[in-house]
Amino acid sequence: MLHGGFNGTLELRSEGGATRLRGRFPYGTATTLASGRQEQFAARAFAARIDNGADIYLLSGHDFDKPLASRAAGSLDFRDDDDALTFEARIDAGTSWAADFLAAHKAGLIRGLSPGFNVPPGGERVERRGDGILRTVTSADLFEISAVTRPAYPEAQVEARSWETHQDRQPYRGPALRWRA
Repeated sequence: MLHGGFNGTLELRSEGGATRLRGRFPYGTATTLASGRQEQFAARAFAARIDNGADIYLLSGHDFDKPLASRAAGSLDFRDDDDALTFEARIDAGTSWAADFLAAHKAGLIRGLSPGFNVPPGGERVERRGDGILRTVTSADLFEISAVTRPAYPEAQVEARSWETHQDRQPYRGPALRWRA
């Protein structure tokens, strides 16, 4: 039996088998982080690690102890275009945190996406806009993307569907990551 639910930006459908999660993080869309502070990502800001095939994780709430999918495991694919970074993940509900994530998503509690990234020197442009500033991230090392309850970028969407379907494997231990949840 097919089950579906929709809360405005997220959709969940299940019918046994593997669950597929699709998400989209838009480029060129500014969001307000705090009063007078906005941020946006330039087109293909995450291209370096996407294009070189680096391992990137899909996590539940930025928690590396709760991985849902990864490129190294063959369960996470990306498409990086000028308008957005999109992904498709295959999630196995065999772990407690994956089952919890899918239940929370079905209940409408998971509302969007948030990237975990590091901006290298020269990877941003900051400009004055009225009484505030706009930071444009032009280049960022993407290490993970997380499904979260409150995304900083409301346009970042995630959708889950469930139906019957037929490098380097070390965890990231580099510099501290920067993210918005």
